[in-house]
Amino acid sequence: MLLEIRGLGKRFGGLDAVKNVDLDVQEGQITAVIGPNGAGKSTLFNLIHGFYRPTAGTVFFNGRDITQSSPHNSVNGGIARTFQTTHLFDDSTLLENVLAGRIVRSRSNVFDAIFHTPRHRRESALNHDKALEALEFCGVAEFRHDLASNVPQEVQKRTAVAMALATEPELILLDEPAGGIPEEETTDFGNLIRSLPSRGVSVLLVEHKMSMIMDLADTILVLDHGQKLAIGSPAEIQSNPDVIRAYLGSTKDEEN
Repeated sequence: MLLEIRGLGKRFGGLDAVKNVDLDVQEGQITAVIGPNGAGKSTLFNLIHGFYRPTAGTVFFNGRDITQSSPHNSVNGGIARTFQTTHLFDDSTLLENVLAGRIVRSRSNVFDAIFHTPRHRRESALNHDKALEALEFCGVAEFRHDLASNVPQEVQKRTAVAMALATEPELILLDEPAGGIPEEETTDFGNLIRSLPSRGVSVLLVEHKMSMIMDLADTILVLDHGQKLAIGSPAEIQSNPDVIRAYLGSTKDEEN
C-alpha cells in the first residue's frame, strides 16, 4: 500500500477537525476525498503533508512512518502537493517556477554554484530538461517564457501541477485543482489528472466539482464533521443514502 492512514485525528481546542480517519491509497490509483465545507478535507491534507501534527493516529508512506514529518521531508520523500490557490511566483516565468520545484532534487552546494562546477552544470542542464518535460506533459510548454501573472487561470493551475511533478513524486495531493477553471476547460484538465498514474504518480484529490470526481476517482472517501462517513467506488458513493443525505442533498451535481 502506498499511503496508509490509521486512526488519524486533529483537535483544535474543543473541536475535532479530523477524528479517527482510516484511508488506504493504492499505487497507480486516483483516490478522492469529498465532504461539505468544514468536513476536514484540507485538514486531512495538512496532516498528511506535515503542515499539522496529528493529535492521534499514524500516517505511513511506502511502509515508512511519516506521521511527524515536515512538509520539506514529505516532498523529499516523494509526496508533492498543489493548493486551492496557486502558489506561483508571479514575477517569474513558468519555466522558472517549475525549476524551483527541482530544488529538492538538487545535490549541488554553494561552492558548486559559485564556481560553476561540472556537477552544477550537469544538474542545471538536467533540471532544465526535467522542468521543460513537466511543462510539456501538462500542456503549457508554449507559455514557458511568460510571467505567471500574465497567463490564464487554467495555465497557472497546470503549471502548479508541473511544479509538483518536477519534484519527482510518487504521490501528489491535489487540493481543488479545478477551482476557478472555466467549465468548458474542466474536461481537458480532468484528462491531465487522469494521465498522472500513467506517469507513475498516484493521486489523492479534493475537488468540489462532483462530475469530475465521479469520472476520475477509483475510490472516494466521504468526510462529514471530520469523520469518515463512507468509502467506496463512485457508484457505491452515489447510491449511499447517508452520503446523499449529508453531502449531495437535493442537488445531484454541485459545480461551485
